[in-house]
Amino acid sequence: MKPAIEIPRYALHIGGRRGPAASGRTLPVVDPSIEEVVAEIPAGDATDVAEAVSAAGNAAPEWRAMSWQARADLLHELAGRIAECSEELALLDVADSGNPLSGMRFDIGKATEEIRYFAGIGGEVKGDTLPWTPNQVAHTWREPYGVVGRITAFNHPFMFAAGKCAAPLMAGNTVVLKPSEHTSVSTLRFAELAAEVLPPGVVNVVTGLGSVAGDALVQHPEVPRIAFTGGVPTGRAILRSAAERIKQVSVELGGKNPMIVFPDADLPSAAAAAVSGMNLSRSMGQSCRSTSRLLLHESLAGPFLDLLLERVGALTIGDPRREDVDMGPLAFAATYERVLGYIESGRAEGAHVAIGGGRPAGLERGYYVEPTVFTGVTPSMRIATEEIFGPVISVLTWSDYDEMLKLADAVDYGLTANIWTDNLTIAYRTAQRIRAGVVWINGTGAAPTGVPFGGTKQSGLGKEGALSELVGYTQEKSVIVNLRPGLPTI
Repeated sequence: MKPAIEIPRYALHIGGRRGPAASGRTLPVVDPSIEEVVAEIPAGDATDVAEAVSAAGNAAPEWRAMSWQARADLLHELAGRIAECSEELALLDVADSGNPLSGMRFDIGKATEEIRYFAGIGGEVKGDTLPWTPNQVAHTWREPYGVVGRITAFNHPFMFAAGKCAAPLMAGNTVVLKPSEHTSVSTLRFAELAAEVLPPGVVNVVTGLGSVAGDALVQHPEVPRIAFTGGVPTGRAILRSAAERIKQVSVELGGKNPMIVFPDADLPSAAAAAVSGMNLSRSMGQSCRSTSRLLLHESLAGPFLDLLLERVGALTIGDPRREDVDMGPLAFAATYERVLGYIESGRAEGAHVAIGGGRPAGLERGYYVEPTVFTGVTPSMRIATEEIFGPVISVLTWSDYDEMLKLADAVDYGLTANIWTDNLTIAYRTAQRIRAGVVWINGTGAAPTGVPFGGTKQSGLGKEGALSELVGYTQEKSVIVNLRPGLPTI
């Protein structure tokens, strides 16, 4: 008889201590490349959230009282510990999310970069001195909220957990972190590393279902500031719940991002960007910034598609732990079924599958989906208007400039846009008219450190990755000093 394999069981991190959920219940961790349970995480609930908020609240006064330089030193030390464990952390995310190893190595590097960036600009959280009157002096202070609730998405587990804690921590807040129940393991490891560097209770992690632990965190009366990364339906629910207590909320949500290709574009470069812009090698298109709508000028649709299909067809799909693999599986069963449903919807509505369209040959287990390109897409199709969050590109053509602009904005989202042309006047004029929070011109999605990221319309509220995010984790207080009339007598 084959001996049973012992499944690792992870623990919550609250107040510097590790432990099970109060209920004792757990959730399975499924490796999406083999569809097998490989670990268990605690199924935290309102009791665990309350304990974590209490621990964070107890730690908040001491953390807030530190000088910004002292907090920065500790965050730099934490970034160093993460860098030392980078390969371990990348492999945890590979097993948990199915993202390829090379992409997760990149994510760990981005997390350390973000921590160091916010540590470096901590001194910029400052107030203003306002115009004096003869008898009054007024100025403002920036103060932390206290306890921040941070709820993260499944597609970039460690990068979101560690990197998105940097701004609230640097601003002087303590954090209760609730990762996606689908990809929590590396976040729990982050909590261990944070506990080696930061005072107990500064970073706390409660895993569990979003509808249970996440909702309890949003509703807790002693958490005045909530930040969420994820889908629009959950973002709406969080905003509704937080409104009951008038909480400050930022949400970074979805995208159905256009990549607009003009007749004078460098076609080989643009075709390469169409593939890299989908983030296939980091998250199999499970990315809010993926360029999932290609808007091609009709004069170049044929040659461009030839280049695009050649590049898509060259991608390797398989075990995400292998160095030579470009794409792994989708993160979990529900998103796998959802993406396949959209592919069938595209077929049913009359779009043509130019490449892909199903499970890759030879991969019988795992949530694998071929990178798929649809042509013949019309603006009313679901694949043209709804966020698929998977490796699916919809190609639409245009000839009239004004109609193209209407097409680019004809969705509920406004996160990013990508413009390809050698005519800078056209590029800038188009960027001015498109409703998107971030616009790339002849680029692929990379941006210098410190550039704000965030969207318009239903793509979210607030900006991340810049000074505005750091300031957004503070509250402004006005202080007015009344002077005695006349000159002082000494």
